[in-house]
Amino acid sequence: MQRFRNKMHLISRETERKEPEPAVDRSPEKRLIEACKKGDRSAQRRLYDGLAPKMFAVCLRYMGNRDEAEDILQDGFVTLFGKLDSYTGEGSFEGWARKIFINTALMSLRKKDVLKASGDLEDARSLSSDTVTQLQAIGYKELMKLIAELPSGYRTVFNLFVIEGYTHKEIAEELGISEVTSRSQLNRARAMLQDKIRSLQ
Repeated sequence: MQRFRNKMHLISRETERKEPEPAVDRSPEKRLIEACKKGDRSAQRRLYDGLAPKMFAVCLRYMGNRDEAEDILQDGFVTLFGKLDSYTGEGSFEGWARKIFINTALMSLRKKDVLKASGDLEDARSLSSDTVTQLQAIGYKELMKLIAELPSGYRTVFNLFVIEGYTHKEIAEELGISEVTSRSQLNRARAMLQDKIRSLQ
């Protein structure tokens, strides 16, 4: 009986010594990203196929036409795969990737110098509450179509402020323009959208 107690005591002590294994994140997305980092072409293709539709929509919102959006999409993926090792796994991977595509689009727009022109703030109108209601009523696809029709500068600031949630200070720093210019372009974008919505009635 004593030998049995001694054996149980030893087993108990061995159990105490064992530390729990650290939890390993084995989500399909994390496994896919790790495979891509190792240069697995099949994994890279799956990552591309999974992200491309969403990121193309982002590119299209900024560029305004499909041909330019497709160019930005390809350039964005080149950058993404080149920077994949810098993704630490913290936060949303899609959010991390989205910033790359937005920055790729902004770099292209800056090269075209489409962001400098701006009129007087006094000439701009803000959206009325009635127009906001109409905007909600027309649906996402129609709204995206109207945004795509805005001039490049207006469209860029509108996307960054309204959709991405940037402040005017952040937009000014990102685009190399003044905060006044950012506010002016946003207001003019809203005014133009207001006119477009009225024309749909």
